[in-house]
Amino acid sequence: MKHNKKSLLSVALLILTAFFTVGLILGGRVSSVEAAQNLEAVSPNVFLGPDTIQTIVKQTGPAVVKIETETQIKTQDDPFLNNPFFRDFFGEQYKRQPGLTKALGSGFIISKDGYIVTNNHVVAGAAKIYAYLTNRKEPYAAKLIGSDEQLDLAILKIDAGDNLPSLEFGDSNKLEVGSWVIAIGNPYGLDHTVTVGVISAKGRPLNINGSQFTDLLQTDASINPGNSGGPLINLQGKVIGINTAINAQAQGIGFAIPSSTVTQVVDQLINEGKVIRPWLGIYMQPITKELANYFGLQEPEGVLISAVAEGSPAQKAGLKRGDIVLEYNKKKINDPDILKKEVSNAKIGEEVVVLIYRDGKTIFVPMKIEAR
Repeated sequence: MKHNKKSLLSVALLILTAFFTVGLILGGRVSSVEAAQNLEAVSPNVFLGPDTIQTIVKQTGPAVVKIETETQIKTQDDPFLNNPFFRDFFGEQYKRQPGLTKALGSGFIISKDGYIVTNNHVVAGAAKIYAYLTNRKEPYAAKLIGSDEQLDLAILKIDAGDNLPSLEFGDSNKLEVGSWVIAIGNPYGLDHTVTVGVISAKGRPLNINGSQFTDLLQTDASINPGNSGGPLINLQGKVIGINTAINAQAQGIGFAIPSSTVTQVVDQLINEGKVIRPWLGIYMQPITKELANYFGLQEPEGVLISAVAEGSPAQKAGLKRGDIVLEYNKKKINDPDILKKEVSNAKIGEEVVVLIYRDGKTIFVPMKIEAR
């Protein structure tokens, strides 16, 4: 009997030891190497563990560059020197001379042969552009390949071999509010500063230097002057935004151009040097209750065409001032920005169908998208 009790006790101890060992294995922390190998297989909304951020930074950081520009500035003569008395008294040596001003920004390499994405405002008007890599003290001279002021994007090229570290674009359309993101850049010249936050909002409208954006990502990852042009990275180590602007009167409110916008034009900027935009050629305004009553609509819907550009696709298709656009390729249109976005996503030469309301009737109008 005692022998049986001892046997049962031994078996029980073996079982407990086995469970304890399995628990240690299952509960053990995944190594950084294993995490790196499995990043792509994990959902973007799953917390990956304490080493995730440092693993991603190690993988992606070398592809982030510091950009330095030199811009020729032209200064006016001192206004006092326009007065003959002061000009004769002080002489020519007191006139201000033209010079160079330097500025800093960020960017990231998107191809192993040295193409770099950054903001247009980082390099606009620059006489010289330099790109600093993490493994090199001396900068590479960068050539401006193409730029677009409206999207605030620019493509640079450096000649630094054909095996450079590079970043891939992710799909910003799959982001959810609350998704973790990592910003890497050079705020105030502090090389490769890493900040972490979440997507705090999507589809933010903002006017930046005269360019109207309608679909920016908002993040609380710290972004400061010098971060412009740097990547906003998801937990798969892919770029889902380009850090572009901040709200200077707030804390933790930064904005990034979504990757879905960037990837549509990168090839055009590289191959054409500019963005060739599709257009309809109409000027629009939203439908108010008063306009709906005036045109005989049961409720405010669609957008009103207030003018049609001469020689535009809209004019060729027969659209007129006073027409109300209800649908674009079967998509309901209740806001001018929605129609603008749909057209901007169209391909040159694409045939579309617009449903309009005119004189109490609905009409389907086929038309072909053309380049602006």
